[in-house]
Formats: sequence, C-alpha cells, structure tokens
Amino acid sequence: MPQVDSKLLEILVCPLTKTKLRYDASAQELISDAAKLAYPIRDGIPIMLAEEARKLD
Repeated sequence: MPQVDSKLLEILVCPLTKTKLRYDASAQELISDAAKLAYPIRDGIPIMLAEEARKLD
C-alpha cells in the first residue's frame, strides 16, 4: 500500500473549506472533517475533486 508523502500532506487542504486534511492509511483517503468528505488516494495520488469524494456520516 503506497504511503502519501508527509510534505505533501502538510500543504494539501480541502478544496471546499481550505482546512487541513487527515490521512486514513487503511482506507487510502484524505479526510476533511470540516466538509465531511473523504478524498480518495489512487496509486499514491490524492484525487482532490469534490465530485470524487465520498460523503461521511
């Protein structure tokens, strides 16, 4: 399972809320708690499009 670069995680923010993201390694997602969205990571590349994100409960 590919890891996301820690430097990349430091600069990425949610495109909707501009808030920090947290990395869920088991699900390979970047979580925006503010927007309640989970952005997928495919082949080590974060997909930072709201329409690709999964809604969180």
